[in-house]
Amino acid sequence: MRLIVGLGNPGTDYELTRHNVGFLLVDLLAELGGMQIKRKDCRAFLGRIEIENERVELVKPQTFMNLSGESISCLLAKNEYRDDKSKLIVVSDDLALPFGKIRLRPRGSSGGHNGLKSIAANLKTEEFIRLRIGIQPEHPLANTRNFVLERFSKQEQAELAEILKRSADAIRAVIRDGVEKAMAQFN
Repeated sequence: MRLIVGLGNPGTDYELTRHNVGFLLVDLLAELGGMQIKRKDCRAFLGRIEIENERVELVKPQTFMNLSGESISCLLAKNEYRDDKSKLIVVSDDLALPFGKIRLRPRGSSGGHNGLKSIAANLKTEEFIRLRIGIQPEHPLANTRNFVLERFSKQEQAELAEILKRSADAIRAVIRDGVEKAMAQFN
């Protein structure tokens, strides 16, 4: 079974913010699978579906971004996941990627992203698949923290559904064909 973790911050104050694009993608995958993410475990909401004939656990950590790794390491310690980090796919926003671009990687650094940093620290490895979704603005930022916690602009909202659909297709490709082939198709 795979774990697909969407990073974000819990609560209505953070819904539809740029930093919660991971949550938005996991919600879309759940909707496409005809289920809801509502079971609670390890300080996360979870929901189980099938993608490409493989059982998948969709995960939305409820620990706030900076502590996401605590929730993920707790889940990976459970018997059904057997501490298999190769089955982990983490979805996050990325300020360094232009808005709407997606980038798959089989491993890598946190790139300054606090959620990825927390996961790597708690798992003691950076060897997990990540799908980063670009949120970079077209102008220089005075305050990156405020920017990532703002809601998407009207123009961004108009493009968001297509970006999330493409990201969902990339997740399906990783599961079906492996990360290397998916990277060649979507990066």
